[in-house]
Amino acid sequence: MQWLFSETGFVHVCGHRGHSIAAPENTVAALRANRAAGGTTAEIDTVLTRDGEIVVIHDLTVDRTTNATGVVADMTLAEVQALDAGRWFGSAFAGERIPTLAQAIALAREIGLGLEVEVKEKRDLPRYDAALARVLSDPADRDAVMMISFDHVHLRALKAQIPGLKTGGICHARYGDPVALARSADLDELCIDLSAFHPDDARALHRAGIAIRCHAYRPQTIAAVERAGLPARDDLRRWLAEGLIDTLSGDDVDWCATLVAEVRS
Repeated sequence: MQWLFSETGFVHVCGHRGHSIAAPENTVAALRANRAAGGTTAEIDTVLTRDGEIVVIHDLTVDRTTNATGVVADMTLAEVQALDAGRWFGSAFAGERIPTLAQAIALAREIGLGLEVEVKEKRDLPRYDAALARVLSDPADRDAVMMISFDHVHLRALKAQIPGLKTGGICHARYGDPVALARSADLDELCIDLSAFHPDDARALHRAGIAIRCHAYRPQTIAAVERAGLPARDDLRRWLAEGLIDTLSGDDVDWCATLVAEVRS
């Protein structure tokens, strides 16, 4: 899968945890809704179960997004997948389950969706890495994902272990030399929060062949930013028109897709 606008000729639209304003985050329903809303990629989160399976969930506990309580690392895959991960969001999603990463990748390949897979695991990264190598043993599965994290040191080690793996470092701040930052961890992408995005940094990253995902929040947050006098949508339109953003992500895939279409059509 190609991630740079200069290679694809289009801007990827990415759902944050899937189309998470329309379906329960990090579920099959959210990924299907993501694709239906015009998304070409989705960001998902992953941690490890007690028996060494990688599952798609944001938190280290199941408390917020299921009908149970507990720590994922203390539960088996069977215990995790017995939980209801949809009813909290709405009765229409009752019975939705927490997928494994392997299941999410299989679905993504079936519906034509790339995945940005965030490492949320904290307790046992070596075992997570070994499990990830098994999940991504098929080169076609590796090609469908970009592994992302705030821990750029771990990404560098992960990339050294899994040949052909693409990695993206998450950034919530500006850095003096973003290209050096990316190269220090052998990153293929920087995932830059909208508040930290700067066009000069983007141009420098693109000259170095490094892709950029800009995360643009929910529409309500954008509106609040604009009420404070910051022209968020105008900035995004200008940067998209210049080809400075390779992937635009947010919770509302419809909103992101519409903004991209306005500029790129």
